[in-house]
Amino acid sequence: CSKRVFKKTSGNGQLTLYLGKRDYVDHVDSVDAVEGVLKIDPADLGDRKVWIQLACAFRYGREDLDVIGLSFRKDIWIQHIQLYPDAGHKPTLTEMHNTLLQKAGEQGHAFTFNIPTNLPCSVTLQPGPDDKGKACGVDFEVKAYLAKSADDPDEKIDKKDTCRLVIRKIQFAPDNTGSGQKAELCKSFMMSDKPVFLEASLDKEIYYHGDSIPVTLKIKNETNKVVKKIKVTVDQTTDVVLYSADKYTKNVLCEEFGETVEGNATFDKTLSITPLLANNKEKRGLALDGRLKDEDTNLASTTIIRSGMDKEILGILVSYKIKVNLMVSGGGDVTVELPLTLMHPKPKGKKTTLFSHHYIHGKFLRN
Repeated sequence: CSKRVFKKTSGNGQLTLYLGKRDYVDHVDSVDAVEGVLKIDPADLGDRKVWIQLACAFRYGREDLDVIGLSFRKDIWIQHIQLYPDAGHKPTLTEMHNTLLQKAGEQGHAFTFNIPTNLPCSVTLQPGPDDKGKACGVDFEVKAYLAKSADDPDEKIDKKDTCRLVIRKIQFAPDNTGSGQKAELCKSFMMSDKPVFLEASLDKEIYYHGDSIPVTLKIKNETNKVVKKIKVTVDQTTDVVLYSADKYTKNVLCEEFGETVEGNATFDKTLSITPLLANNKEKRGLALDGRLKDEDTNLASTTIIRSGMDKEILGILVSYKIKVNLMVSGGGDVTVELPLTLMHPKPKGKKTTLFSHHYIHGKFLRN
């Protein structure tokens, strides 16, 4: 099976954080446990203790503004564990722990975090060309540090006494999905006693990122007007519910088809569209699936809200809709909308060789 080791060392060399993976799957009723190991050099700790924390936070401003007293980061959920001196945290050791403990050696200390099911998945808001620092969005971070107490706002923690790795909480499409959506509209026009009928439908409930989406259209034009053009668009709506009622919509696809429907004629055809991040790289604020460093990502997956969940704690809600617009001669149009769900399929297992990622003082090495 795949054996990856991600490793980060603090500036003072006393702490080294090991994780076996950086993507943790939300299975709806449970989330993959975060199993890791921290290597601790106990020399010169003084009266300080060694802590490990997992935090889910919403970042909605530039990190460099924090130095002038403005905080643009809100913790949604955070948990601390004291690893040294030993305070009783004794997780059940798994195969992942054992692999990491072999890497860390005798000074390794195992830990486990259990992520609640009601937390959001990782989402990044695409920065503009001139934006610097960490992107806005929801992220998860494992952090090890030296401090007298776990969370004392008056205690200053030196950057060299910390090491951290960003992880992602992700969701895959369920195995069983329903049938696709359908929308229809019958619209009359001035100077015509007959209508134009439009029906648009999808063949399934969920589509995967990068897949072609077939949109089936049925048009019955009973007027003497001509349907001159068909336009299909996909809009992404991002609802930032954590700190304000900020809700905005961005177009991620717009295609025009030259099909025409003469008066007193019918039309029955399937048109294919594929919304891609590659065609939207310059759109600032577009919601993307959480990004690790400069790795490629994709348009954000649709937010799946389970019954009884508090929307506010989700931070950012993402949804999509397809609009089909018929442009009719003499002015006027006919438009219907279909909700669209974009997600990732469950990955198929594959074998890879053992390798590790090691980050020291902001530098990346691959062994």
